[in-house]
Amino acid sequence: MEHDHLADGMNEYLPLRDVVFKTLRRAIVTGEFAPGERLMEITLANRLGVSRTPVREAIRKLELEGLVTMIPRKGAQVARITERSLREVIEVRSVLEEFAASLACQRMDENDMREMKEIHEQFIRAVKAHDIMKIVDSDEKFHDAIFKAAKNDRLLSIIANLREQFYRYRLEYVRDIEDCSQLTGEHQQLMSAIFRHDEETARRMMKTHIGNQQERVLEQLSDQPVGEDI
Repeated sequence: MEHDHLADGMNEYLPLRDVVFKTLRRAIVTGEFAPGERLMEITLANRLGVSRTPVREAIRKLELEGLVTMIPRKGAQVARITERSLREVIEVRSVLEEFAASLACQRMDENDMREMKEIHEQFIRAVKAHDIMKIVDSDEKFHDAIFKAAKNDRLLSIIANLREQFYRYRLEYVRDIEDCSQLTGEHQQLMSAIFRHDEETARRMMKTHIGNQQERVLEQLSDQPVGEDI
C-alpha cells in the first residue's frame, strides 16, 4: 500500500482543529491537493485519523481565506488560481506593500534593521538549500518585517486578513528555484533603500518586486489548464 503523506504533517502538540487546518492548508499551498480537486470530509477524516468535525471546521476556515470554494451540489474544492484572482490580489498587495515600504523608511529603528538582516540571511540559506517551504516562509517573514517596521497597527490588521491569499501566490512564484537568485537581489536592493530612508527608491523597488512576482505566476498559469474564475 502506498504511503499517505498527508498525515505526516500532523503536529501532535497543537489543538486538533489547528492541526487539521494547518495540515490541509499545507497540502493545498504545496500542490498536494490540485486546484479544482474536491475535498471530501469523510475521506480526509479517515486519512488524518480524526472525526469529521475538525475537518469541516478547517474547510470552512480555508474557504474564508480564499483557498477553498464551495460549489453548489458538489461541495468543497480547492480554489483555482486564475488570472483574475491573481491580479486582484496583486493589485491590493502592491499598494499596501509600497505604502509599508515608505512608512518603514520613516519609522524603522535599529531592532527592525537587525531583524530584517537576519531574515534576509535566512532567505539566502533557504535558497542555497533548495528548500521551497523555507524559501516561502522566509520570504513572508521578510515582507512582514517591513510591515512591522511601518508601525501601523491598522495596516498590519489588513495584511493579516489577506495573508493566506498572499501565501498561495508566494509559493507559486518561488517554485522555479533558479529564479530565487533574482528574488534575493530584489530583497537586497529593497532593504538597502529602506535602510537609507530612500522612500522613492523603496517604493519603486517594491513595485518592481511585486510586479515581477505577478509575471512569474502568470507565466505558470498560461501553462496550466484554464479553470473557472473564482
